[in-house]
Amino acid sequence: MKKRSEKQADVVTLREIFEKTPHVFVTGFAKLTVAQDFELRKIVRDAGGSYKVIKNTLAEKAGAGTNAEPVMKNLAGMSSIAYTAGDPVALAKALTKYAKDNPTFTFKAGLVEGRAFDIKSIEALATMPSKEEVFAKLLYLINAPAQRLVTAINGVGRNLAVVVDQGVKENKFSA
Repeated sequence: MKKRSEKQADVVTLREIFEKTPHVFVTGFAKLTVAQDFELRKIVRDAGGSYKVIKNTLAEKAGAGTNAEPVMKNLAGMSSIAYTAGDPVALAKALTKYAKDNPTFTFKAGLVEGRAFDIKSIEALATMPSKEEVFAKLLYLINAPAQRLVTAINGVGRNLAVVVDQGVKENKFSA
């Protein structure tokens, strides 16, 4: 059993996570084996996140007065958090895929950009394209008109060169 000072340190650590990290997913992990837990932690790390098992009462105390307060209230059962300051979509996708492969791993709630999310919203978030995909599509859309303009300008010069070349070949230009 943890001492009171250790519990207070855990509350401080959790509060720092809730204040500094904009994306937090609260999950349940009942009946996961050690190997499954190891795999989950690896998947979360690969998605750019961190994973921590939490005590419900300490999480509720740590979340009080932060954006995480609504998702930390009334937690029951074995709970953990996966959090990231990076791309929430990548983490949501990784967790959703893991949850499909391991039915004992469940979502309880989430916090994205300071807003509380329910389970259906987390699943919808997991189907969104990642930041990199969105940026790539945006750059393509910005680049497309510029490419068309360059092609049109090159076409005019090319057509002029063809006309001049034909005129020279047929001796249409006399001096």
